[in-house]
Amino acid sequence: MSGPSSQRTSGPRRRPRQPVPRGLVQVRVSDAERAALRRRAGELDVSVSRLLVESALAEDGPSGGWSAQRRAAVARHQELAEILECRRLLATVANNVNQLAKAANISGDLPGVQRLNETLGELQEVRDQLVAWTEQQL
Repeated sequence: MSGPSSQRTSGPRRRPRQPVPRGLVQVRVSDAERAALRRRAGELDVSVSRLLVESALAEDGPSGGWSAQRRAAVARHQELAEILECRRLLATVANNVNQLAKAANISGDLPGVQRLNETLGELQEVRDQLVAWTEQQL
């Protein structure tokens, strides 16, 4: 193939980014203030510069200021990560239950069935706890 389409690289064409003019603002703080800023920025998972800019420019709304909103977002992210980890663990347990069921069906071994029933009971307890936790969050 010849022509302009054969010379195109993968991906969409984009215009070059125009640099955004930025200014420098310096703030003098004590060692204790610097430590407090770093601690707060770490809690919110942002840089100290971003913390200062967002805190100073944010308008307080019905859900609180920027800091409160950011904390809520970080908490939601952590909860989602925990839910996804629970999902992964439940999938692992489900795989193990399937393996136990297959072994019990092949051998007709009663201890295999006993173990399967115990595992299913444990799985139901974990599921119930997860459902109760998610209902509290809603």
